[in-house]
Amino acid sequence: MTDTRGPQPQGYDGYASGPLPSEREPQGQGQSAQPYHPPQAYPSPAGGGGTPAAGAAGGAQGAGQQPGVAAVRLPRTGARTTPRTRKARLRVAKADPWSVMKVSFLLSIALGICTVVAAAVLWMVMDAMGVFSTVGGTISEATGSNESNGFDLQSFLSLPRVLIFTSVIAMIDVVLATALATLGAFIYNLSAGFVGGVELTLAEDE
Repeated sequence: MTDTRGPQPQGYDGYASGPLPSEREPQGQGQSAQPYHPPQAYPSPAGGGGTPAAGAAGGAQGAGQQPGVAAVRLPRTGARTTPRTRKARLRVAKADPWSVMKVSFLLSIALGICTVVAAAVLWMVMDAMGVFSTVGGTISEATGSNESNGFDLQSFLSLPRVLIFTSVIAMIDVVLATALATLGAFIYNLSAGFVGGVELTLAEDE
């Protein structure tokens, strides 16, 4: 058998693995040989025309996209939409009486301390303005007689007595405020079981 392929280049292994000319299947009489199409990096758009940019956009869609279909890319505008504020609607279904009692106790103690301090400051200001001496003199003259000097307002409304009286009121306020707040928590839980509780709408800061 005579080899009709002609001289082959040295060192090329592609022909060594391919079939011989005698082993190739002959083509039909009415069938013409198909032209060789080299592989394309990017699929061409429909109709065979188009710009290279359109072909590059179509090839970037991946291997699953059909060739000849160009991707349509919408233009980006510079307008920015206003962000929407997210809101959440919540419902207070139950208030823990123990936590309410602790919070109300601490708040009532702070309120009692503020009451004592405010009373002391107010007494000092009124004493510096001479209110007690003026009012005390008027009361002592009105209630006095030949045998007694009358009622002494300055000794009755002294600073220690005012502070003791204010402290007693503050302690009573602490006990009452704590008890009323705890009782209010129980009443709220009972009412929330019937009507569902207080609804709140929470929103984020813009």
